[in-house]
This record gives sequence, structure tokens and C-alpha cells, in this order.
Amino acid sequence: MFLSILNNEYMKDTRNTILASNIRAERNRKNLSQADLADKIGVSESTISLIERSIQTPSIFIVVDIALVLGIDINDLLKNIYR
Repeated sequence: MFLSILNNEYMKDTRNTILASNIRAERNRKNLSQADLADKIGVSESTISLIERSIQTPSIFIVVDIALVLGIDINDLLKNIYR
């Protein structure tokens, strides 16, 4: 059981890191600063920073808002999470 818990935590961390990387890459492709993105979705710049550094896991609502602002499908932010 303990090994299962550790494995789940590792998976969560890995998925969060991939999501964070995808958000950062898409934001940079659109030439938006963290402040610009934060402004457009109604969160603080530090929230975007925490999300992009995998320190904070965004809610699904924030992920949807980010995808809408970036003009991409939410699946583009989730790509490579499940291999």
C-alpha cells in the first residue's frame, strides 16, 4: 500500500510538471508575460508563476481559462501527461 501511495504522488508530480511546462510553452508562443496571462484570467501574477513552476496545481477552471486566453484546445495543455 505504501508503495502505491508513493507511486501516486510521483505520478501527480510528473503530471503537474508536464502541465506547467505546457502552459509556459504556450504562453511564450503567444508572447504573453505571466502578468498578461494573469490579468486576462483574473489571478495574480504570482499564481501563474507558482503554476508554471509546478508548485501550485491549478483547478480545472483555471486550466480552461488559460486555454481560452491562449486560444488553444485544453487538450494542448494536457498533451504528454498520459503516455
